[in-house]
Amino acid sequence: MADITRRLGWRHLRGAPTAHIRHHRGGKLLHDGPGLSFWYRALTAALSEVPVDDRELAMTFHARTSDFQDVAVQATVTYRVSDPALAATRLDFSVDPDTGAWRGAPLEQLGTLLTETAQQHALDVLSRTSLSAALVDGVTAVRERIATGLAGEPRLPATGIEVVAVRVVALRPEPEVERALRTPAREQIQQEADRATYERRAVAVERERAIAENELASQIELARREEQLVDQRGTNARREAEEHAAADAVRAEAEAARTVRLAEAEATRSVRLARAEAEGAREVGEARAQAQAAWLRVHAEVDVATLHALTGTRLAENLPRIDSVTVSPDVLTGLLARLGTREQEQA
Repeated sequence: MADITRRLGWRHLRGAPTAHIRHHRGGKLLHDGPGLSFWYRALTAALSEVPVDDRELAMTFHARTSDFQDVAVQATVTYRVSDPALAATRLDFSVDPDTGAWRGAPLEQLGTLLTETAQQHALDVLSRTSLSAALVDGVTAVRERIATGLAGEPRLPATGIEVVAVRVVALRPEPEVERALRTPAREQIQQEADRATYERRAVAVERERAIAENELASQIELARREEQLVDQRGTNARREAEEHAAADAVRAEAEAARTVRLAEAEATRSVRLARAEAEGAREVGEARAQAQAAWLRVHAEVDVATLHALTGTRLAENLPRIDSVTVSPDVLTGLLARLGTREQEQA
């Protein structure tokens, strides 16, 4: 929108570089061009402002495919006014001399024209295309058809409009249909995920089996080693027992030999001792016999009285100690009688 200021009944307009200004007074064109700046009187001036910059027109409309499915088309058309003078004569771009605002809605008219034209060509393409084909190749086909249709539309050049570019953003079916269409792909993706999971589990099971086999092989090898260890221990124990038995046999033989030697020495010593004892006993016996014989010879040569005296002496030596003796008359009589008898016998 142009910038308009007031000074003493006059108006000053300053336009933008992207706005084409046309100033008429009394049916004559006084100013024509973009980015103008001039003074005018509001009562006699007729102004129009045509934007000459590129403008984006976003549009959304629904179409029906050949299989009677509704799709939403999102597109954007870029356009500009290539002939501002022609556009000003075909559309109402007049502005209020006091405010600079458009008296009508020219851009809305252009938008309606472009939207309906693009929608017409898009509907023509989609009505002969199935939903699956439209979702796959519909964006390119609709964009090319809209661009071709807008380029061949005679009303646009007659209005001074040039289409710069056409973009189709998306073709979307109804939410329920879109979810239904997504289901096979989701199922396939889920199947792929399940297959990957199963393969991962299979690999894990195979690795666990390999680990179990390795552990089993290790246990078997350990058991075999333990068996060899037990056999070796048994062999060592048997050798140790044999060596102990051999040592015990040698020790027993040595002990037996020693015992035999001790027994022989003891026997020899006993024999010698017995011989010595026998010799001593014989000598003692001979001495005793000689002494007895001498004793007998001595006593045989001694008279009876001497023998009696010796007998009494020996008897006195062997009798216990007598402190006092009581002699009764009977004992004394008998003793005297015996003494008298002995004296008679000796006489």
